[in-house]
Amino acid sequence: MSKTITLAFTGASGLPYGLRTLECLLAAGCTVRLVYTQVAQIVAKQELDLSWPSRAADLAEVLRAQYQLADPEQLQVYGQQEWFAPMASGSNPGDGMVVVPCTMGALSAIANGASDNLLERAADVMIKERKTLIIVPRETPFSAIHLENMLKLAKLGVVILPPNPGFYHHPTQVSDLVDFVVARILDQLQVAHQLMKRWGE
Repeated sequence: MSKTITLAFTGASGLPYGLRTLECLLAAGCTVRLVYTQVAQIVAKQELDLSWPSRAADLAEVLRAQYQLADPEQLQVYGQQEWFAPMASGSNPGDGMVVVPCTMGALSAIANGASDNLLERAADVMIKERKTLIIVPRETPFSAIHLENMLKLAKLGVVILPPNPGFYHHPTQVSDLVDFVVARILDQLQVAHQLMKRWGE
């Protein structure tokens, strides 16, 4: 049975992790509810030379064409103020959520229950409904404030998954390092993948 996953892009560096996660979720047949920040648009241009439109509906069309989706409803895209999005309510949370990459600002807001925009509210819903929430924090080094916020979330059952790739699979290109992290994200969501061999194989 296919899963419904909320995927959030913030303005942290590391958008290749987010886009690869999106690609793999769609390939696995998941329905993806994507929410993105304005700063994520800037990061898309800076890191990947992608010019994303500001309107969520326009970005949805761009991404659906890019991934050649037969069913346009498989990918739904929402802006930060779309409070009628399904994941804004505990009555329709979906199966899990990933914030990748996650800024320390978004991390702080989620840890403290701010719920000032759709991304924060969707994460808040995941926590209160005891659904899988994965935070991929992209910052280094971490301050004590960052670590305290992560600990607070971890105690609530949130998965803190820093994008720290291993090297035992002998990566030869950047995409191998990205896939290592995305594989860990998909494992936490219990979404099947063939991104890399597992330890001992």
